[in-house]
Amino acid sequence: MSDCEGKSSWPELVGANGGAAAVTIERENPRVDAMVILDGTPTTGEFRCNRVRVWVNSSGVVLRTPRIG
Repeated sequence: MSDCEGKSSWPELVGANGGAAAVTIERENPRVDAMVILDGTPTTGEFRCNRVRVWVNSSGVVLRTPRIG
């Protein structure tokens, strides 16, 4: 759990198009920026309430639950 405001995870978007998922996430929680990232891309480890990473495969399909972090 975190102290972040608004919706914090989107399990219903697994299997969806990454770009469309990012739009949905930002619409449902305007406090976050959703970033579509290819699975395996190195990222930083710090937690941020204003960030959601949308992990996709090479076809642009969401692989795991997008969540604040």
